[in-house]
Amino acid sequence: MGEAKPLEKSDFVFLFKGSPLNDFLYPFKKAANQWVARYIIIIFAIIIRCAVGLGSYSGQNTSPMFGDFEAQRHWLEITTSLPINEWYFYDLQYWGLDYPPLTAFHSWFLGTIGNLIDSTWFQLDTSRGIENIDMKSFMRLTALFSELAFYTPAVIIYTRWMGRNYNKAPSIDQTIIAAAILFLPDLIIIDHGHFQYNSIMLGLALLALINLLYDNIALASIFFTLSIGFKQMALYYAPIFFFYLLSLCVFPRLNLLKLIYIAISVLCTLGFLFGPFIYSGGFLQINQILYRIFPFGRGIFEDKVANFWCATNVVIKYKNIFTTSQLQKLSLLFTLIGISPSCYFIFITQNKRLLAWCLSACSMSFFLFSFQVHEKSILLPWLPITLLLNEVDADVISMVCWFCNVSLFSMSPLLKRDGLSLQYIVLGIMSNWLMGNLSWVRKYTNIILPFVSKRKYATPILPHSFFWRIIIVTFYITASILLYCDFMVKPPLNLPDIWIVGNVIASFLSFGLIFLWLNYKIYTVSQVKLKTQ
Repeated sequence: MGEAKPLEKSDFVFLFKGSPLNDFLYPFKKAANQWVARYIIIIFAIIIRCAVGLGSYSGQNTSPMFGDFEAQRHWLEITTSLPINEWYFYDLQYWGLDYPPLTAFHSWFLGTIGNLIDSTWFQLDTSRGIENIDMKSFMRLTALFSELAFYTPAVIIYTRWMGRNYNKAPSIDQTIIAAAILFLPDLIIIDHGHFQYNSIMLGLALLALINLLYDNIALASIFFTLSIGFKQMALYYAPIFFFYLLSLCVFPRLNLLKLIYIAISVLCTLGFLFGPFIYSGGFLQINQILYRIFPFGRGIFEDKVANFWCATNVVIKYKNIFTTSQLQKLSLLFTLIGISPSCYFIFITQNKRLLAWCLSACSMSFFLFSFQVHEKSILLPWLPITLLLNEVDADVISMVCWFCNVSLFSMSPLLKRDGLSLQYIVLGIMSNWLMGNLSWVRKYTNIILPFVSKRKYATPILPHSFFWRIIIVTFYITASILLYCDFMVKPPLNLPDIWIVGNVIASFLSFGLIFLWLNYKIYTVSQVKLKTQ
């Protein structure tokens, strides 16, 4: 099946013209090589992440369990102090290891380096809750270097491929799009504020996607298996990778050799991840690892998360009506229905342009309907949706910007609890300003201050559709009211979570509409594809 005719270079219309990001980087347009511009955006990305890292983190000064920061530090302690066959068994009540083997190996690697610097940081049990400045700086640097090693280069490579093969963007415009993605606040504030290593999982998944674009199916299979091997949430993307690779094996005719090629790549990678555990403790290790990484006993959602189950739980008390087993089956049914359109269209079209769209819709379905979802799981649909900034469509870019604002807003209760409200507000304003989403301010200041120039080519913050304009403006008004109330108005004693529940409902309704829009766009893009075959 052939690809749709790509755009010509003369067809490209850059949609960030007039944005501050464009103003900063466009002077490098005439350079033969864009390495200087890329160097500048990486340096600024590092500065922003370091600034966020100076603030608070999950569980700071909240004994006895602390939070995610302590969990990550504790895993470095476990993996460097115990034999491998005890990693997934040790003291499970205190942040027991509950991510797949690649996370464990990553923790061992970082812990080994940390012990060379100061062995008191990761002494088994006795270092619990340690919060000295040197150890915190080391942990922050590990998150920074992990992102620079995996996620940052993957974003730059992806935008370059899209510029050369799809949207025909000039090199400087590819760099500006990459900068727009790297400066989005969601991943920054979770990995470098709250503290986790999501950038590794997302970077590996993006490297897998890039290799699909380059038709390197073996490398794509390896990178995606490693992504799941780092964090099991990467399974949100698995149906799209599966059906796309399967379609390559069965269309236009059955290709068993290619299927075997993919299977060997996956099995060898799984052997690399699980082999050391089997060697040290037998297959009991595999049972324990699977038990730890799939905690079905915890319930259908955790804390207040903007998905279907939590939002509708306000009216329907699921835990009083259904057993845990029934909820697992119900969530599976809803999730399968939700992912069906994206899986179907990627299977029948093999359209590379649809990959980001289908990954977005599929992962959003998992976030909305699957079992045991966290607030931070919104980063899974966030990644492929941000890749849609490469689309040469102002309406698409406006919708992506809205989604990014909704996803950040949905995490505001978590960030407030972590003491990261200042970072949340500053990063949110900064990213919207850089992308030109605040250019409407100039329109009105120009009336009062005529010398303030208008940004003639700034991308409109709202789509052309009147329907979406009403929806998005309504969301921004609602979100502003809820944020004000959350920070300034004490909730009633009988409704202590009223502002958080309002956040959940507003975010869920927005995510639900975005999910429907993604599936609609998949259909329209696939029809263009089919007509060109």
